[in-house]
Amino acid sequence: MGELVFDYGEWIWRNGQMVKGNEALTHVLTHGLHYGSGVYEGIRFYETDTGSAVFRLKDHMNRFHYSASVLDMRMDFSVEELCEATLKLVRDNGFSFGYIRPVGFYGAGKLGISPDPDTVDVAIACMPWGKYLSDAPISIGVSDNIRIHPKSLVCDAKINGHYVNSIMARHWAMKAGYDEGLLLDYQGNVAEGPGENIFLIKDGVLITPSKGNILPGLTRDTLMQLAVKELGMKVEERTVTVEDLKTADEAFFTGTAAEVTVIGSVDGIGVNGAICAGLSLRECENIFPLAYKLKDLYTDLVSGHLHGYDHWLSYLK
Repeated sequence: MGELVFDYGEWIWRNGQMVKGNEALTHVLTHGLHYGSGVYEGIRFYETDTGSAVFRLKDHMNRFHYSASVLDMRMDFSVEELCEATLKLVRDNGFSFGYIRPVGFYGAGKLGISPDPDTVDVAIACMPWGKYLSDAPISIGVSDNIRIHPKSLVCDAKINGHYVNSIMARHWAMKAGYDEGLLLDYQGNVAEGPGENIFLIKDGVLITPSKGNILPGLTRDTLMQLAVKELGMKVEERTVTVEDLKTADEAFFTGTAAEVTVIGSVDGIGVNGAICAGLSLRECENIFPLAYKLKDLYTDLVSGHLHGYDHWLSYLK
């Protein structure tokens, strides 16, 4: 579960040109490799009844530009150019669904802490990629590592070096026997997963940690809008404690890779006292009805079956 399919297709877009994948090579003294001085996005594309479509492509590329600005990285390609390049890349590789990875990084120049501003590389790759986490409720555990401090780094930018924090949390979770980790913020409150935002549902209200100590994801934003527009739910962005999470009626992760993943237990304690082990998916859906309803709505949206959201779908044709 969650393993990448290592088929990157024939083509990778790099610095304005399509190049063969095996020719898109990077020097071993690349600054981004040594210091994490790069930015990236994760984007999915889905099959629909009228052809494949990339989900929230422009929003992702806007954030890509924003993240680059945080590192003072000159981005020579506009959002529109990056969007066009992405659609062409997916078409040329012939994939109908999968994952897209734009990356910008400081290349080989001087090896000091400050990168050479003239060495910026921008590339986009795509690949088939199915489920990252299970459709069944997953187990999560509170990591020994906390989320990066908001005054140490810029939390709402997708900077490559930030994700060492996530790697450590995920490795901790796997060693501890959980499906995924959970990062607290520097004040001991719930922040997010290693690559996911988190929601809980209590008395029909959708609750998620406030901005400031998290990466406010695009899937997070999508689910908040779906909850209000499609289900008439009230949404609260506020401080969330571990106790809030453990005593919630329902909980779930969101993210481009994770999509909507229902959480069954926290630190071995069932959400709302539920015990999901050994239950069928249908039985789990009955235990966490709103979370699974939101999951279904999201699936309908990205596959083009939910009316009113076509502006979020960039079709390949």
